[in-house]
Amino acid sequence: MQKFRDKGLKLTPQRLAIMEYLDGNRNHPSADDIYSKIRKIYPMMSFATVYNTLETLKKRGDVVEITIDPERRHYDTDTSHHHHLICKKCKKIKDIHRDFSINIPEDQKGAFEVLGNHVEFYGVCPTCNTKGE
Repeated sequence: MQKFRDKGLKLTPQRLAIMEYLDGNRNHPSADDIYSKIRKIYPMMSFATVYNTLETLKKRGDVVEITIDPERRHYDTDTSHHHHLICKKCKKIKDIHRDFSINIPEDQKGAFEVLGNHVEFYGVCPTCNTKGE
């Protein structure tokens, strides 16, 4: 509870439940995922509460919004620099903590100053592979 207070946010029971759900969550949940889970505890909570809390946390740098799924945004509580591996079938997202050296040819880069990168790898996870989907 104290670690959430230290963030300097107004702590409503709903916001606290959202932050507790996100704390240590490495599943890259969407706002819908979070809403579905927290709504079981707070049935009167609106989707706007989840979305606004995520926007606040994003602006503060406590979560990163990842838009690798065109159908919905996901949120990553790991704000360190890393890449992602995405299952094309079930949309599971896995963190890849490794640096990749990518050299952009000068004729492509021009005067653009590269400050960083984010690599997305796509494939089929072991679960979907086993199912033969």
